[in-house]
Amino acid sequence: MESAIAEHLKCPRTRHRRVEDDYTPPYPVWSARAPTSVTQVVMGCFGVQSRGPDMQGRACAALQKIVRSFALPDGPGHHDLTHFVDADGFDNMIAIAYWHDAAAHARWLATPEIDAWWRADERLTEGLGYFREIASPRVEHFETMFNTPDRMEGIGVVMGDVSGELQEHGYWGSMRDRIPLSQTDALAPSGMRAVVAGTPAWGQRVRIAGHENIAMIRSGQEWTDTTGQERTLYLEDMEPVLREGMDFLRDQGLAIGCYSNRYMHHLDAAGAPLQKSFGLSYWRSLADMERWAESHPTHVAIFGSFMRYVQALNFQLQLRVYHEVSVLKADEQSYEYINCHARSGLMNGLAMT
Repeated sequence: MESAIAEHLKCPRTRHRRVEDDYTPPYPVWSARAPTSVTQVVMGCFGVQSRGPDMQGRACAALQKIVRSFALPDGPGHHDLTHFVDADGFDNMIAIAYWHDAAAHARWLATPEIDAWWRADERLTEGLGYFREIASPRVEHFETMFNTPDRMEGIGVVMGDVSGELQEHGYWGSMRDRIPLSQTDALAPSGMRAVVAGTPAWGQRVRIAGHENIAMIRSGQEWTDTTGQERTLYLEDMEPVLREGMDFLRDQGLAIGCYSNRYMHHLDAAGAPLQKSFGLSYWRSLADMERWAESHPTHVAIFGSFMRYVQALNFQLQLRVYHEVSVLKADEQSYEYINCHARSGLMNGLAMT
């Protein structure tokens, strides 16, 4: 068993873990590992927003154009195609792309054809919305966890290696304990989100500045390999409870510190749904996320349904679950929206009333 914090990221602790050194977790999990040469990664959401079936073909074509650009020099090492319907009834098709080198991402983004396409006036007149939400955490600022070591998701795909079994999990507060910076930092938020260009509304190009220590989580599940009792338990008992919690954060999350939540479903290259999903949410702070996880009725219900699920199966799961959590400095965030409605992403709650 080993620490979730890689050896080269360990330092003398000034803030204690929530468990003692001899703690033994109840079941195994693993973390993605990167070479010591990796110092900063990039997680980018490239989205196309539309409304109604008449616009879906155009939105799919726009997303496909974005995905083709990933093949240009310095493109991402991995991407997922996803779909989400937001609280206002808009379809959001999103390519989530991952780089293990922030400099490569910057070069790719500056490629003339990519930059010119994004800046073109046509983006405001096509009847579609576009957005880029880019998180670029340094390696001290994020953690990953997987319940199997043989199939990575998200940033884990590009990190290149996997840990041994981890000690820091299976208790409240373990998410924080897995983040290297938590050894010496409270990860407290400061400042506020701000509109730095445009006005959150239709027909606008809008840029949002994040504040210090916004927390971002991607938490997912894949049920492709489940059969029989396990498949029934997931689809009929666990998933409806999960969906209810995701919808709560989408619709009412601002009041508890959740700026944005998307319950996203994977698509294949032809746009057909896969048996994989995840929640992607941004929070004012890690502490706000922890409070929801530990005590809010919607997450207590999710946790309870998961525990009933694993106990019914005696911890022998074919369901794959994982998450990646980042605590982002202000300079590790970039949020841009073109012709999107005012409650999209990190614009949520910032429009003038």
